[in-house]
Amino acid sequence: MRFSLSLAYLFSYNLLQFYGHTWIFTNMTARFLSFGEDAQAGTFYFVGVMMGACQLLSLLELFHIADGFEECRLFPRFMQVMERNVLLFLLISLEEFQSKPVVCVQFYLWNILGLLRYPHELFCLIGTPYFKMLWVHQTLSIPVYLLSAVTEGISILHMLPYLSESEGMDSVRLKVPASIFIYSPYILMGSSLTVLLLLKERKEDLESWNKKLKKD
Repeated sequence: MRFSLSLAYLFSYNLLQFYGHTWIFTNMTARFLSFGEDAQAGTFYFVGVMMGACQLLSLLELFHIADGFEECRLFPRFMQVMERNVLLFLLISLEEFQSKPVVCVQFYLWNILGLLRYPHELFCLIGTPYFKMLWVHQTLSIPVYLLSAVTEGISILHMLPYLSESEGMDSVRLKVPASIFIYSPYILMGSSLTVLLLLKERKEDLESWNKKLKKD
């Protein structure tokens, strides 16, 4: 019974995340095709709430791994989840920053990572994992994650003018971007270590699948 309930919960969670990221990606793409570059300015306004919901839900993944619901390394997932939530709620949510083109790029990369991951997780849960999907997920996720980490760094650099011109702002608004700059070295070190762990995880997973295929 416990296994059935946990399986139903994990399936519902991954399906909900898949729907959320699909909705965001479709909405952003449709707006870009309709309005071109003008759509970038309204990206946060139209999909920010859904993006925030998906990223808050992703915090549950840390408990999934800690409780043994998922067999995955905790540190890479922790870094990915915390990077996105810190940047989204402390930086991208600032009104001065929401219309920047880098926000649109960042949202696209986060959604691509979600669309690479959650369908694979769903297939694994129903017992019909697909080797090609595993390969695509494990192979493409690494360069996309690297691009995402670079974009996160660019986002922090874009905040420099606001920090230097913020003498007239209240102290509460000053603490938000300042905390991002303090956190940025940890993002750099954590991202580098995460990439190494993802490469190791990819090698182990693909070798395990090759052994299964040979046995079959």
